Amino acid sequence: MKVGPDFAQLHYPRSFLKLLLLALGVVALPLIFAFVNAAMSVQRLTEQSQMAVGQAAQAGRNSRMLMEQVTALQRIVRQYLILGDADFLEDYEKARASFKSTTSDLALLPLDEVQLRELNRTVETEQSLYELLYRAPPKSADKTALIEGYVALSDLAQSVLDVSNEMIDREIETLRRTAEHAQSIQWWQLLATIPIAVLVAIVVTLVIARPIRQLDRAIRRLGAGDFDAEIRIQGPADLVYLGARLDAMRKRLVELEQQKRLFLRHVSHELKTPLTSLREGSGLLAEGTAGPLSPGQQEIVAILQQKSLELQRLIDDLLDYHRAQENVARLDLAPVRLDRVVTRVLKDHILAAKARGIRADLRLDPVSLKADADKLRVVADNLVSNAIKYSPDGGIISMAVRKEGKSVVFDVSDSGPGIPPEDRDRIFDWFFRGEHGHQGRVRGSGLGLAIAKEFVAAHRGRIEVVNDDASGAHFRVSLPVH
Repeated sequence: MKVGPDFAQLHYPRSFLKLLLLALGVVALPLIFAFVNAAMSVQRLTEQSQMAVGQAAQAGRNSRMLMEQVTALQRIVRQYLILGDADFLEDYEKARASFKSTTSDLALLPLDEVQLRELNRTVETEQSLYELLYRAPPKSADKTALIEGYVALSDLAQSVLDVSNEMIDREIETLRRTAEHAQSIQWWQLLATIPIAVLVAIVVTLVIARPIRQLDRAIRRLGAGDFDAEIRIQGPADLVYLGARLDAMRKRLVELEQQKRLFLRHVSHELKTPLTSLREGSGLLAEGTAGPLSPGQQEIVAILQQKSLELQRLIDDLLDYHRAQENVARLDLAPVRLDRVVTRVLKDHILAAKARGIRADLRLDPVSLKADADKLRVVADNLVSNAIKYSPDGGIISMAVRKEGKSVVFDVSDSGPGIPPEDRDRIFDWFFRGEHGHQGRVRGSGLGLAIAKEFVAAHRGRIEVVNDDASGAHFRVSLPVH
């Protein structure tokens, strides 16, 4: 009962584009919340500041008008008391009406207790002076009281103005504290929003990257030749469809690989049977079993023997390639003395080297590592046979085995023409054979170095061409001790 993949599939949108849009919205949600909250805070602060500044400005403006009106009332009363002209009383009534209007406007403002008390004292003082003024006729004592009263009224108006100025300063200080508080809240929100947004982004990234990682692993397995594991992608429908197409391609590659292996087995078997007859027949002719041969016939028989050997080598290389493809990841690990492996390989090629006068310079330290002895022998055999093949007659091949840290290093170099720079990047490719010949000898199949690379990689090691100033080719194999 396959519940896991289907249940996970329900959580994904139908397409990868929708998934990206949804992820973008989820990541942006904390930032949008912080932005909206900041905008609302700024709007509230703006409205509050506008109201406070407006009320403070109106209070200051009315307080200054009140001061001017009290001064006008005082001046009119002085003129009336000195000249005794009743027309001044009309002017007083007009000025008093403005005074009343101004005090009414001030009373409508949100005044504190001190401001309201000073304003009420001002209104009450003016009212008592107004009543005293209209007593007829004013006596000398009343005149003195009026003059002193309006001086006191002027002082009260000044007090109201001073209190209004204090109100303005107080409102400014309140706004400053409110702004600092709002700023502090915004900073805390920002500090809280950033880790939340980062956490959400990480979670969303993991959700998005999951099907991408699955596709990447599937493609890497296909590229590495691993066709056994089924490819199943959990994610949006379009990526699931892509995974299904990759799995179909995997199955097709498995079929092609099986056909290739079957083809190699059949071809190798079908070629080896007539080749054996050809080699045996040419051998019998060379030995004179069918009668003596003329020099021309001997030359033809020699060509037949040489070409049959070349064909035999090509068939063996194909079989080696087939075995390498099947057994590259199968390692029989055991303690191995690499110097002894190299020595045994050199003994296998000693006759070919002596026939051409090629000498070996050996620097083999006794080092051990955990590895597959048979595969290391194939690696060493390919490198040594190449060194002998490409060295000139009377040349020297150098071999060295040493330990460097946690690795064992095996160097093989020859005194041949070397590897052209344009071939060094492809020298380990399957079936690659350089265009540069080597003194007319049999060309290889292009499989030896490719097989060596596969076996070295199976040991988590590295094989490379060393670029040095010496002539000839220089190969280096680095293998971990464990």
